[in-house]
Amino acid sequence: MTVAASTRIELDDTDHRILALLQENSALTNQELAHLSHTSPATCLRRVRRLVETGVIARQVALLDANRIRPSLTAIVEITLDQQAEEQLSAFESACQAEAAIQQCYRVSQGPDFVLIIEVTDMPAYHALAHRFFTGQKNVRNVRTFFSINRAKFDTRIALTPPASATD
Repeated sequence: MTVAASTRIELDDTDHRILALLQENSALTNQELAHLSHTSPATCLRRVRRLVETGVIARQVALLDANRIRPSLTAIVEITLDQQAEEQLSAFESACQAEAAIQQCYRVSQGPDFVLIIEVTDMPAYHALAHRFFTGQKNVRNVRTFFSINRAKFDTRIALTPPASATD
């Protein structure tokens, strides 16, 4: 059962408990998850499968601390295109998806067309990316880059709103 990306999925309290726990630690075993979410292992497994099949759980990954592995430089980049027709916007998004150093790509309103979050090892690596990627995109008019000097917060959790009760 595959559900279209735009289809909203109804979630109940049990789904919310499971999702909150998985957002904190997706390495929990089904037994641990069932215990912590106050469900039976069979119910828990069935719920998680449904959440994966419907796309609520998009993927399960390990979050790495780049600074513990190698030097790391985070760049927040604003991109303005010359032409903003849907075809050009989609083409730029596709190019961003293919570039490993671009971790996040947001199409935004009011101001630049895109905001990118880029992770590279150092300034020479950023310059190489900028020359290769940004100058290689014929439709890029303006690039404005900010370099992170400190990351005070990083979180991947989505705030879960409990379902409305029947008495509301």
